[in-house]
Amino acid sequence: MQWYVLRVAANKEVQVRESLAQKVEKEGLSDIIGRIEVPVEQIKRIRGNKQTVHKRKLYPGYVFMEMESSEDGRVPEKVWFMIKGTSGVGDFIGTEGIPTPMRDTDVAKMLLEAEKPDETPSIKVEFEKGDQIKIREGAFENFEGFVDSIDSERGIVKVIVTIFGRSTPLDIEYWQIEKI
Repeated sequence: MQWYVLRVAANKEVQVRESLAQKVEKEGLSDIIGRIEVPVEQIKRIRGNKQTVHKRKLYPGYVFMEMESSEDGRVPEKVWFMIKGTSGVGDFIGTEGIPTPMRDTDVAKMLLEAEKPDETPSIKVEFEKGDQIKIREGAFENFEGFVDSIDSERGIVKVIVTIFGRSTPLDIEYWQIEKI
């Protein structure tokens, strides 16, 4: 079996995966279709001392399928009709009706990401030291400065702003600032 990429409607990836898995089970196609994956990562957000964990799809609009193709490289007919009859499904990535199998390195990367959701979630901080920023919320709203350091464990960014002509360091939560 090889891995293929299936285009699906945005925000329907999980429903398509579950629907396909049920149809494969019901129609007895598990010898032709293997695993069906939607890789996600867990992101921790901190707002006002409250932590929430969100799952974010790594490849929005795509579902990954392990499948046995026919000898000419096409999708077997009974599988094709089962997939196309699923709500929210587009087409396989490939040319002229023949899906292109994924490279082994891409498959390894995707599977590694797909098996990570149980890990400790990370805080997604899009800033680097030296970035020009503007404070969006809080007591120092609309002040501009630059990033001095980042504590990604707590979601705190130390920024340097100029107040009354003096450089002043401030500890601000990452979601309260934006890049300029």
